[in-house]
Amino acid sequence: MIVFDLGCDNDHRFEGWFSSSADFERQQKSDLLTCPLCGSQKINRLLTAARVNTGHSEVPAPQQPDHLPGQYANFDGTRMLKLISHIVENTEDVGKAFPEEARKIHYKESPERHIRGTASPKQVESLREEGIDVVALPVPAHLAGKPH
Repeated sequence: MIVFDLGCDNDHRFEGWFSSSADFERQQKSDLLTCPLCGSQKINRLLTAARVNTGHSEVPAPQQPDHLPGQYANFDGTRMLKLISHIVENTEDVGKAFPEEARKIHYKESPERHIRGTASPKQVESLREEGIDVVALPVPAHLAGKPH
């Protein structure tokens, strides 16, 4: 497994886990990579500082808090596409109205249902502060338009 620092054309930075450099290149050429923050498919590898072994033992990575959703970067491309396809087929696309509709559902002003759409990082943070559970997922453009 190899971890690359990635970035989109909107200057969002994130990690991607791949089985090899060739796997990254294949997914990039097939438009399977999507920014988890904005959905952009213009993804590039970023320069990464080389790791130097100094002989000291490494400090263990902090554990992920229980209240956060699990990392989805550990899925292989096939599993990730299967998961996203399932979500697309079983949710209503409300597009840019997502923050407003999520609030209406949360405050019982709209019928409860599973929705998806787009929101800025600031809007996602605001929804979470209100106690509304939201998860940012990279939905490739070729799946986003599927009928539900």
